Formats: sequence, structure tokens, C-alpha cells
Amino acid sequence: MDHPGYQMLAEIEVEAVRPDRQGFTLSGLGPDHAEYRLALHFEMPLDPRTRAVLGELFSQADLTISRRGPAAVPGGLDGPA
Repeated sequence: MDHPGYQMLAEIEVEAVRPDRQGFTLSGLGPDHAEYRLALHFEMPLDPRTRAVLGELFSQADLTISRRGPAAVPGGLDGPA
């Protein structure tokens, strides 16, 4: 998954999925042996069946974390000069 202007920071295999009140917290180790955590929050309530299906799908996922570099954003991260 190559997107111009984005720099890949890490690829993480999801090792744990913890349900939260309105979402999930996914965590796993990256290639640098650091623990990464991603919190997903939904604006709508999730019924138990949907929560179970999403939890199973997320537990089988891998995450690719990327960011857009300052040079790719007009005016950099601080806004226009």
C-alpha cells in the first residue's frame, strides 16, 4: 500500500483486541519491538453481535501506520508561512 506523500512508520500485527464502551483498543508489537496501540471509537452504540463480529475481524488484522510528512502538507504542520 504505497501512497505518495506518506511515510510508513510501522507494520503491526494485532495481538490483542479489547472491547471498550463504544469501540475497541487494538494492540501489538511493531518491528522495533515497541508496543503500539490503536483506539477505535464509534459514534453509535454497537449491539453484542456486531461487537463480536468486529472484534473477530480486528483480531485477524494487520495495521500499517503511515503519516504525511511536513513537506507534503502545504505550509508544513504549522500552517502557512
